[in-house]
Amino acid sequence: MPIICCLLLNLPTLKLINVYFKWQLITADPDDNKFTDTAIAAQADYLVTNDRHFQVAKNIPFPIVNIVTADEFLALLNS
Repeated sequence: MPIICCLLLNLPTLKLINVYFKWQLITADPDDNKFTDTAIAAQADYLVTNDRHFQVAKNIPFPIVNIVTADEFLALLNS
């Protein structure tokens, strides 16, 4: 395992999340599914991305993934 991975895994603010189910929500770019799957498994409040492929998740009723752009997230932080 590269040294940088070992260093990251030892950060006190990092939580390792295991994904046990693959939802396959994004068909336009299947490689993006690893991020939605992790957000669901981690019960994340938001998945922050400017990638347009993730917009499809806004129209899927279950599982809920709150997709926001970087600008929207900054606005949430400032409110």
